[in-house]
Amino acid sequence: MKNQFLVIPNTLALTTGIIYVLCRVLVGLFPGVSVTIVRSWFHSIDFVKPGAWDTTASSFILGLISSVITAWVVGYIFISVRKMLVK
Repeated sequence: MKNQFLVIPNTLALTTGIIYVLCRVLVGLFPGVSVTIVRSWFHSIDFVKPGAWDTTASSFILGLISSVITAWVVGYIFISVRKMLVK
C-alpha cells in the first residue's frame, strides 16, 4: 500500500524533471521566444533582457533538483489530503 501511496509524488517529480530538461533545451534553441513566453506568463514583467540568459551547469542542476523535490512534495501533500478527504 505504501508503494501505491508514492506513485503520484514519484510520477509528478519525474514529469517535472522531464519538462525541466526539455524546457532548458528549448530555451537554448529559441531564447527570444522563451523570453516572450515567460513575459506572457508573468503579465509582461521584464525579468531579463532578451539574450541575457546565462545558465551555468550548476544553476541548471540546482534548478532541476529543486523543481523535482518541490514537485514530489506537492504530490505527497496532494495524495495525503486526498486520502484524508476520501475517509
